[in-house]
Amino acid sequence: MRDPAESIESVEQLATVWRAMVLDRDPRADVRDLPGIAVRWADCRFAFWNCLTLTDVGADAGSLKRRLGEAAGIMRSKSRPGFLWVFEDLLEDEARALLGKAAEEAGLAHAFPGTGMAGDLLPIPEPVHPELTFARVRDDELLRSYADINSRAYGFPLDDGRDGLAGSSLWKSRVFAYLGLRDGVPVTCAATVEADGRLFVVLVATDPAWERRGYGEAVTRKALYEGGRATGLTRATLHATTAGAPVYPRIGFRPNSTIGFYSLKA
Repeated sequence: MRDPAESIESVEQLATVWRAMVLDRDPRADVRDLPGIAVRWADCRFAFWNCLTLTDVGADAGSLKRRLGEAAGIMRSKSRPGFLWVFEDLLEDEARALLGKAAEEAGLAHAFPGTGMAGDLLPIPEPVHPELTFARVRDDELLRSYADINSRAYGFPLDDGRDGLAGSSLWKSRVFAYLGLRDGVPVTCAATVEADGRLFVVLVATDPAWERRGYGEAVTRKALYEGGRATGLTRATLHATTAGAPVYPRIGFRPNSTIGFYSLKA
């Protein structure tokens, strides 16, 4: 087992930020810290707000199997699908080797991989991009555009993304959420939010029609720049998909934890 310190930081950042996001979506949401499992479940159409994560440090094979079974049971009790996040570097080596088989036995299927990252990288220069202007999300129209870009990027129906963000006061006030606009049309987005003395980067996405132009990196830099300037924080964390992971080391992030995302078997 590797040094778990940064993986623990990554799990704690997820639990802190998702608590705020899920309760913003629904004050009655299922937000609990159980033995070995953090529940952050809005039971809404936006699947990313339906989240469980394993929190045991140094879990052995037996403990892992037990927690996976408990997590699957919680997921089956919900109306809407979501994801179990497993930070693999928190597991003992034997448990990590058995993760795929144990998840299958619990009725879970691997959905996609991710990577936890962090860096003491702030402040950064104010970003510019020759094809973009930036706008902070301050009203419902811009927030809807933010949701729609995420839906297109992750393959969700537009109504699902809007169900996660529409009408949020948190996203229009405490979150440093930015759109990148090309000729006045929103094409990319990124946000940062303060969490336990760090800036957490959340819901970075680019419309698939406008990928591979540096837009995602530029708008992420903008969200980091503005969040850092407002808070004075110097450390930032995030959880990257495989597609987004190559962008972040260029900004100063360093990978620290392999993440597996699991859903219930169909």
